Parts: sequence; structure tokens; C-alpha cells
Amino acid sequence: MRAVVQRVHRARVLVDDEVTGEIGPGLVVFAAVGSEDTDADLRWIAEKVPELRIFNDADGKFNVSLRDAGGAILAVSQFTLYGDARRGRRPSFIQAAPPAEANARFAEFVELLRAQGVPVETGRFQAMMTVEVINDGPVTILLDSAKQF
Repeated sequence: MRAVVQRVHRARVLVDDEVTGEIGPGLVVFAAVGSEDTDADLRWIAEKVPELRIFNDADGKFNVSLRDAGGAILAVSQFTLYGDARRGRRPSFIQAAPPAEANARFAEFVELLRAQGVPVETGRFQAMMTVEVINDGPVTILLDSAKQF
């Protein structure tokens, strides 16, 4: 599983001008399920995200987690995180899980986040979404359960 985590002041997702998810301060998590991901991969990302110490303490240092800051997560499925553009100009998405599997696994990922007591909003799987993000920092972290980066 791969994720791009952004610290935000606020964010929301719209599908056909309808808001499907909206948060105030917290994290936007763009997440992609890989074709070879296991339960352990989903758990690793889901447990890592709320504990990332990327919020400022009183001294302005990264010492506070989302959980400690009391923020929320906006989780957005984004298979293009598995785009491989090393060859040619058109990315290959062969490493991304097929849509039916990715949908089910992404839903599991969201439930793993919620089971930790974190408020989670989402976009809509396989929809054309408009994602509005007001970054805080900006702070952006890349996560890969296979630890390729």
C-alpha cells in the first residue's frame, strides 16, 4: 500500500458538486492498494498515519501526532500512486490492485483508521473527484508498506 499524507488546515472532496467528505484541521491521505498487498500492509499504513508526529508542539517542532492534535483524516483512494512512468510517457498501473479488490481493501483501510478512534471522511471510489486541500506548512509525507521509499 502507498500513501501520500498531507497536513491540512481543511479539505473536502466533491463528486458532481456534492460534498462526499470534509474535514477541518488534520490529514489528507491519498491511498492506493497494490496488487500484492496483504492485511499487514493495510495495517502498517493505518497504524502509522495517526501516530506520525508531524504537527507542531509549543516550540514549533514536529512532536505532536494527529491523535494528540485531535484532528481528522480525509481518505481518498488514488490508484495512480502506483503509476510507473520510468519507461515511455504513459504510466503503467500494473502494480495497482484491480478495482473490485482495491475498493474492498480501501474500505478495510478506512475501517482500520476508524477503529483507532480517528474521525475519517472519504471520497467516492472510482468517481471523478475534485479534492480541495488547504495545506498546512506544507507538510507532505510519502509512505509505502513495502518500504521502497
